[in-house]
Amino acid sequence: EIPALLNVSLALLSSHRRSEGKMAETEPTVAPAADAEEEGGEDVEAEAQVDFKPLIELPPEIDHKSGEEDEDVIFKMRTKLFRFNEPTKEWKERGTGDVRFLKHKESSKVRVLMRAEKTLRVRANHPVTEQLDLKPHAGSDRAFTYFTPDWSEDPETGKVEQSNELFAFRFANAENAAKFKDAFEKVKKGDFTGLDVLKQDEEDAAKAAASAAEKEEKKAE
Repeated sequence: EIPALLNVSLALLSSHRRSEGKMAETEPTVAPAADAEEEGGEDVEAEAQVDFKPLIELPPEIDHKSGEEDEDVIFKMRTKLFRFNEPTKEWKERGTGDVRFLKHKESSKVRVLMRAEKTLRVRANHPVTEQLDLKPHAGSDRAFTYFTPDWSEDPETGKVEQSNELFAFRFANAENAAKFKDAFEKVKKGDFTGLDVLKQDEEDAAKAAASAAEKEEKKAE
């Protein structure tokens, strides 16, 4: 009986091995995962090539003119400007900035131009003539006034039109005020020599740089 059972077991084992061999031959081949990822990556990259266009087209750059292109700055001094309001009999502040004397390159005519330092709006704009009478303001040694026809922006409407103005220029100290008076009187007579106040900006910048360097040295100590 035992040999008969062994024969049956061997037959079953042989049949099972033959079945596994047939299944291995018929099982479909699966592509490597890496190849599938590469193919998928190529598809994603191809889809990502999209041409985006701006929603708003920017206008071409505009060359703004200041109206000062044909003039040279022959004098500049930082100041605070006031104008006298006739109806209210009060001095009104017009702004702080550089009062400049601009000399035309061809005609040599000179005008006074002052712009507010933040808005750059024109606060004083008139020619320098012999009729301008510069006087100390209220006895101060750092402020001067004069009366002149002016072509700057109206403080209320913003329009540029001629108006007769009584201006007052107030400077940081008596020294700067004296330099302004000297330059003003020279330009009135057509004398453009000795107007070296433009160097003031360079000197102030050098002093500021030296002061900053000194502070840094103290911090390092």
